[in-house]
Amino acid sequence: MVSRFLLLLLCIFSAHAAEVAGVKLPDEDQKLVLNGAGLRKRAFFNVYVIGLYLPEKKTAAAAAIDAPGAKRVAIHMLRDVGADQFSDALMDGMKDNHSEAAMKALEPRAKQLAAIMAEMKEAKKGMRITLDWSPAGTQVTVDGRSAGAPIPGEDFYRALLRIWLGDNPVQADLKKALLGG
Repeated sequence: MVSRFLLLLLCIFSAHAAEVAGVKLPDEDQKLVLNGAGLRKRAFFNVYVIGLYLPEKKTAAAAAIDAPGAKRVAIHMLRDVGADQFSDALMDGMKDNHSEAAMKALEPRAKQLAAIMAEMKEAKKGMRITLDWSPAGTQVTVDGRSAGAPIPGEDFYRALLRIWLGDNPVQADLKKALLGG
């Protein structure tokens, strides 16, 4: 079952081609590989399945966080979660892995992410949420549609990755799973 789901994730999140004058161009110029995937649990509830995609596999958290190039966090919701609750959980995960001064610097962009999540109203069961890094910034996508403007700064994307891969991850076994363990 897990293998089928991972295969489905790979199919869902593969790059689609654009066509210009009969020439097909990939949306991404760099192929991402599934670095690891795991299950986020809260108490007795399965909340979401998450996959981490990088240009090449990394087994160390710092190497994954600092990896150059495009990156993707793909979240597949397993239960309904209010947008405020989802956004608060992301912010709490960032706070757990950053100093107060660092969070102050990230605050305007964290508010931008919270506003994008608020527009979503609810992260519903079955919904696919991706957080993509590119030089344009962090792009949130919900069920294949861009949500909000890209959030600037690679430091912000790295802060997001620390939610799951930082010194104080949201769930230790999930960190291990995302690092291919």
